[in-house]
Amino acid sequence: MSHAKRRRVLGIIATDATFERVPHRGAEVWMGKCLHCNAHLTVGLDGEPISRATIEHIIPRTAGGTDALENLALACARCNQGKGSRHDANFHRDARARDLVDRLLQKRRERWRPPADPDSE
Repeated sequence: MSHAKRRRVLGIIATDATFERVPHRGAEVWMGKCLHCNAHLTVGLDGEPISRATIEHIIPRTAGGTDALENLALACARCNQGKGSRHDANFHRDARARDLVDRLLQKRRERWRPPADPDSE
């Protein structure tokens, strides 16, 4: 994973209240929850996913979604790929896709914490 992508992951972690710094297999890691299914996600302190954590664009880029932290979350690969294949391409014409995105945006807002430097904790 590129340095820029790891920094983006750390930015998401810094703004997601489900992520905490915890000991895991003899090392400190970030542990949090998938935006979709609440499965545990584990990320190294350097931003490198240990579990199958992926960056989720809540509003798909194909529908005008941006890389703003408010539109990004971490999701397990299974949920993220499922959303992409079922909903992202049909976003503009599928009410269920828009409802899903609205629910995910609301969940992201509920989990939001003001950005802080995750390296300073």
